[in-house]
Amino acid sequence: MGAMEPASTVDFARAARTIARHARRVGLSAPSYRCPPRLVGADRTIRRRREGAVVAVRVRDRPVAAVLADMIEGAVVANRLIPPQSDRLRADLWTALDADGRSAPTVREAA
Repeated sequence: MGAMEPASTVDFARAARTIARHARRVGLSAPSYRCPPRLVGADRTIRRRREGAVVAVRVRDRPVAAVLADMIEGAVVANRLIPPQSDRLRADLWTALDADGRSAPTVREAA
């Protein structure tokens, strides 16, 4: 999967499962994911509910790396994390997505 390759709803669904599984594994709340956001023109929105947060991400016409980054940031915001916990979760989620074959390639791989 190339960094500039357009994201698909299949990529989105797989990433949502991976992120939720990892969040629960480390004792955090797993947000629900949906697409697209209800707010026209937004790439990512978050709604807080009594039972958890809903992160909505625009998938259409966006690179997969941008969609994954928004999904990861949604998990950070949903759990109200601050550094260093937020930094650790971001790194862990990129690693989990890479292990699941969902992350964008590194600059070296893309060259």
